[in-house]
Amino acid sequence: MLSSYLTLAAILFCIGLYGTLAKRNAIIVLLSLELMLNAVNLNLIAFSKYGAIPSLTGQLFSIFTITVAAAEAAIAVAILIALFRARGTVLVDAFNRMRR
Repeated sequence: MLSSYLTLAAILFCIGLYGTLAKRNAIIVLLSLELMLNAVNLNLIAFSKYGAIPSLTGQLFSIFTITVAAAEAAIAVAILIALFRARGTVLVDAFNRMRR
């Protein structure tokens, strides 16, 4: 049963990695990063439940990761809105220079 969770997490992580490295839209890159963080959360919870010593440690780390991901998403969206207002695009290639 643990292997199915790990396989699903690996697939989600690979999809997120592809989206982060291959896509040019900054919003898609942020969504891909969130997908990778959720794959890590799935691993933490699976190992917490099916590990050698089942405990709540993985679930607590998962909750911590979710709160950090929410803060990261809020800050990243605020930065993207500011960059869109300044440059008029959300393509990652246009953001290679932070000065005007």
